[in-house]
Amino acid sequence: MPKLSVVVPMHNVEIFAESTLRSLANNADPDFEFLLVDDCSTDATSWMVDRWAERRSDTRVIRHETNRGIAQARNSGIDAARGEYVTFLDGDDWYGPGYLRELVRDIDALGCDFARTDHVQATGTERVIKRPPAPVRNTVMDPRDGIAPPHVETMVDYPFVWAGIYRRHLFDDGGMRFATELRTAEDRLWIWRLHLRARSYASLGLHGVFYRRGVATSLTQIKDSRQLDFIPAYDMLLADLLADPEAERFLPKAVRTYCAMIAFHLGKVDEYESSAAQRLRREARDALHRMPQHVLEETLRNIDRTRGRLLGRLRDGRKAA
Repeated sequence: MPKLSVVVPMHNVEIFAESTLRSLANNADPDFEFLLVDDCSTDATSWMVDRWAERRSDTRVIRHETNRGIAQARNSGIDAARGEYVTFLDGDDWYGPGYLRELVRDIDALGCDFARTDHVQATGTERVIKRPPAPVRNTVMDPRDGIAPPHVETMVDYPFVWAGIYRRHLFDDGGMRFATELRTAEDRLWIWRLHLRARSYASLGLHGVFYRRGVATSLTQIKDSRQLDFIPAYDMLLADLLADPEAERFLPKAVRTYCAMIAFHLGKVDEYESSAAQRLRREARDALHRMPQHVLEETLRNIDRTRGRLLGRLRDGRKAA
């Protein structure tokens, strides 16, 4: 059994694929396997992936006959993974040499269910290290303690699934799959569920994964209705929490984050396609009415005045912006 399975979804990333694949080679180890999930690419990505895999015994290609999205691509990789641990890399990002060996070494030493890491945000030639907002490093902690309180940045506000490593048992019996009905925000829901379901975690001081920011083909850059999937994502989260024995502990954080997401998207609504902008206003108002109202009232009292007034007016049916 391999020690580590690396799942790499790839869709139309021909201009970045070579550097991504080269970074995998720079992290090769007899105990590692690389699972390249070609999500029905229409450019040269498929050819590049096949050519690469033909030369490497540590690499397998999983191909989707139709484009199914990053959530299903990651799930397909999880289903095929044989490693003791699983990690993820997006097809337009890359690893520094030797990073994966350090990642496995550190989680082995700690013995926890999962570990999160720093990452390097790459914008052109600029490099900025981003760190998970954990209270301590290299120490095993309770994942539920990484969720609250609502008014500060916590681990569920660090939604980069590729900045981490996850023990294989978390995925057993179909567990910890990505919600395929979500085209965006699937990572935010997944990280919340990870912290609710796992028993132990740690934050590591490694920064060998490089996130390419501002890529035109990235889902973070789109301006259509796919951006609105944060609404069903947080609705699914609230449903999970309402069934959780510690609902009252975590609902304030979830509602506050949901409200912050609504305010953020409303703040750039003029950038969206007109149909998406209309949907955003309508569905955001409905979402506010679906939230537990006692928690929402407390959130609107404690959030900053600008966002509080914006959300209050939207909920009450007055002009939101």
